[in-house]
Amino acid sequence: MPVESDKIMFMIYRDTTYTDKYRVVYFTELDEHNKEAEINKAFSGVHYHDGFIKNFKKDKAKEIIDRFIERLNKGEDISPSEISKALDEFIPK
Repeated sequence: MPVESDKIMFMIYRDTTYTDKYRVVYFTELDEHNKEAEINKAFSGVHYHDGFIKNFKKDKAKEIIDRFIERLNKGEDISPSEISKALDEFIPK
């Protein structure tokens, strides 16, 4: 069974305060100097999708998430289930 450090918690949200753009925050990678501000920004925005990715091969999972963020910010209509499906191999079971 994976331990907490084997997975990364993330949330995709729309930043309604500053840019109205979609962003992602990786909660478990925040450090003390930016944790509070980033969490506050994320929860002030509009929730779109959240979950966990495996720490192992996280860079590939983050690339996939970044591509979805780009597409969302270009106005493409993407369902959260499409993101989950694309990340399936990176989701801890």
